[in-house]
Amino acid sequence: MIDDLAGKSIGARIQTIRERRGMNRETVAGLMGYSAQWLKDIERGRRGEPKLSVLLRLAEILGVGDLAELTGEQVPIPVASWRRIPHPAVPAIREAVHAQPLVPASAPVDVAALQQRVAHAWRTWHASPTQRTDVGRILPALITDARAAVRATEARERRLAYAALADVYGLCEQVLAWTSEPELLWLTADRGITAAQEADTPETLAGAAWVLANVRRAVSDFDGARELVDDAIGLLQPYLEEGPNDLRGLWGALHLHQSVTCARAGREGDAWRYWDEADRTAERLGGSYMHPWTVFGRANADIHAVSVGADLSKGHEARRRAEQIDPDTVASLDRRARLLIETARAYQLQRDWAGALHFLRLAYNASSEGVMYQPLARGIAVDALDGGGPLVAREARQFATLLGIPA
Repeated sequence: MIDDLAGKSIGARIQTIRERRGMNRETVAGLMGYSAQWLKDIERGRRGEPKLSVLLRLAEILGVGDLAELTGEQVPIPVASWRRIPHPAVPAIREAVHAQPLVPASAPVDVAALQQRVAHAWRTWHASPTQRTDVGRILPALITDARAAVRATEARERRLAYAALADVYGLCEQVLAWTSEPELLWLTADRGITAAQEADTPETLAGAAWVLANVRRAVSDFDGARELVDDAIGLLQPYLEEGPNDLRGLWGALHLHQSVTCARAGREGDAWRYWDEADRTAERLGGSYMHPWTVFGRANADIHAVSVGADLSKGHEARRRAEQIDPDTVASLDRRARLLIETARAYQLQRDWAGALHFLRLAYNASSEGVMYQPLARGIAVDALDGGGPLVAREARQFATLLGIPA
């Protein structure tokens, strides 16, 4: 245990770790959905010890990997055991990522066919309610074949193969998030950037930056994520007028990414400024447009407005935005589940546990794995279990059990 935590109460530990991370009370409390005074009372010991659901959320925000660091318990309590659930697809993906084949492929490589397989994998991700399972079956072979393609091709074909490989690593990030050890997730995101540099196109580089920024934001490296995405936005800007719609779609996706990152960092003005640009881009592209793998478009922009409101702890605003969206119009099941999870969070912020559980169940119906492997959804379920009272106790316990949470 770190020396400056020795002998301290839970509240004092929270304050020490928060200050060590360079995060102010307003930001941390806002991400929790409470006031700065509430957090100050926790840190000063003027409230009772926080419930498990509160400690888990604080650990996530503060980047703490073991609850024992917050509680002072001698027995380790890994946060990952609550937030990260191993998936059966991960071992084969890990093996494909770590493999180091020395002999190049003997047969000719069809890069166009490889690109079609990658595109199909992304469509599967958005169309399946069990996306990690279904994409996990085909991803190891895609990793192996895309890596082989960059060795078996030359000149323009090699750059296209590298672009396909970068897209494959982007898909790895989606599958591995919250299901594997952090080192594997970081490795695939970093390799995606390397492959994108070899492909050397603005779209590929910006897409790989979007992926790596996801990983940085997940560990609360908001400054690192924002800097990376701003650089990617700058890469695309010179090509906006003459470039294809998918380039503009990626531009919009980067602005949505930035809006959520700013909201989580407590930068409300910046969050809505980035969202406004994404909104304008969605209008320009038209209601029927959807980016092939970020699925940026009108519906996705509206979903992110709900996320921004929730991340800013504006439960009423998040709920108002959510009520304007018909979930059935969201083609991607992954994003539909996310909309319903964010709606549940809006109800959570208003302490409406029955409403939160209702929308969590709808999200689970849309994509069971989209809920099962999403820490945000699991956190809402734990909160409902702890704070919902007798009115929702039975339903909360049943849903927590469904997610594998000890109830």
